[in-house]
Amino acid sequence: MGGTIILQPKVNLDATFASIERFKAKSLIAVPTFYRMILEHDRLDKYDLSSLQYCFSAGDVLPVEVRNRWIEQFGKPIYQGYGATETCGGVTMSPVDIENPSKSVGRVLPSKDVIIVNPSTLEQLKPGEAGELLVSSEFMVKEYLNKPEETKKSFINKDGKLWYRTSDIMTFDEEGNLYFVDRTVDLIKHKGYRISSSEVEAVLQEHPAVISSCVIGVPDSRVGERIKAFVVLKEDVKGITGYDLIHWCKDKLVSYKIPQYIEFRDMLPKSKVGKLLRREIRSQEESMR
Repeated sequence: MGGTIILQPKVNLDATFASIERFKAKSLIAVPTFYRMILEHDRLDKYDLSSLQYCFSAGDVLPVEVRNRWIEQFGKPIYQGYGATETCGGVTMSPVDIENPSKSVGRVLPSKDVIIVNPSTLEQLKPGEAGELLVSSEFMVKEYLNKPEETKKSFINKDGKLWYRTSDIMTFDEEGNLYFVDRTVDLIKHKGYRISSSEVEAVLQEHPAVISSCVIGVPDSRVGERIKAFVVLKEDVKGITGYDLIHWCKDKLVSYKIPQYIEFRDMLPKSKVGKLLRREIRSQEESMR
């Protein structure tokens, strides 16, 4: 498209703000945590970021609370997208010329074909039914180098086409908007229910005292797994207890989705671009049993 990319060596919000202001940057692509960091930054009002016209989010679920705060602060939405390394770029993107549903990750790009299937039977599901997303593209990866077993699990032939199994549980609506439910490895099996970690995290992050959260299942011989939430509070917050957060969840979630345990942390493990690393939380929890 002939666009210019501003390269920065590491995450530094003041440097990012200064670059946007100096070069009149029009677009920003970031993970949800980065947008939350911007909104929480105490020097945000000292910079002119009015040149930003298109802000895109991917890599994780964008909390509705962050989306709404962004619109209130800047008067513009955050457009969501979804992709995978194996598919060589984006799979969906929210159109910028319509008002998108707040929780949608967009609509399928012309370069990709997608279907949603039952993860066990690979039977294609109807709009509104949640299942595993399969992606096919002329340009996608066809196999993993020297990993035949992993290739066999992740790439399948169906209806004469090669499909990549994303392991992501998603659903379509009638208008073609795609919604992320959770990764199959992040579904918590509690009392026979399959509970989305992302859904519980989103509710916790709507609490005005919470800056980030991570929800996992911990083994329990009686109910399969119990729901445990790891929570980081804002620096200036005092007096919030685990009981307060559980009570908050009771007003917004059905009973079987409410966390049984709340553990407060100073920080949560994240990648260099701010993506939550749930697997590290799981490993830490397993090492303590």
